[in-house]
Amino acid sequence: MKIIETSFKKKVEALRENEYFDDLPEGMLKEIAEHTHLREYQRGDVMFWEGDPCDGLFIIEQGSAKIYRLSPQGRQYIVRILQEKDTFAEVPAFDEGTNPVNVEALETCRVWVINSGKLHELVKSHPEFAHKVLANFGRMLRGMVQKVSEMAFYQVTHRLARLIAEMPEDRSGPHWTQEQIAARLGTVREVVARSMKELERSGAIKVEDRRIHIIDKDIFNQWAQPN
Repeated sequence: MKIIETSFKKKVEALRENEYFDDLPEGMLKEIAEHTHLREYQRGDVMFWEGDPCDGLFIIEQGSAKIYRLSPQGRQYIVRILQEKDTFAEVPAFDEGTNPVNVEALETCRVWVINSGKLHELVKSHPEFAHKVLANFGRMLRGMVQKVSEMAFYQVTHRLARLIAEMPEDRSGPHWTQEQIAARLGTVREVVARSMKELERSGAIKVEDRRIHIIDKDIFNQWAQPN
């Protein structure tokens, strides 16, 4: 990891583009920018480990990363794939606890980091900002409940179809390996491989050159939206 020198103007612009700060007054953005810096990580670098003290709120400026947790047996579960402009580390940044997850760069990444202490000041002095924080936490909680529900109620093949449905039209996504897909679905690579074959045998998809093509939308939708 290294610190990247950048202009004060660029810091303000980056803050203005983020959902937490987009409607704050110019003077306040400049004040926050004084507590903001840009870091660069290489592929495979761990930005922070579970249990580490929190440095602040992170915003992806460039690149992609994965948020994950490890089981006692070393099994990896990917909580989220981060893309440009995504924000993360909200929980420890605002509750003053340690990091609950691990984050690793999937490629060269540049990440803005905003000091936690400054964020705490904003919550206390700016009610509109505190409201935005609460709204974002509510959205994240709803998303987590949805994931837990899917793991409890749907088989892996159904969850795999729903994940494929979320990918861009060209199915390129973030170029996930079967291990990454398995971790995201809370299972293992062998089960993902069997589920992929099941989708192919049913006529829903076809896999060519590691890309997934939906060839029958009706059949695919039956998998993605099971009764």
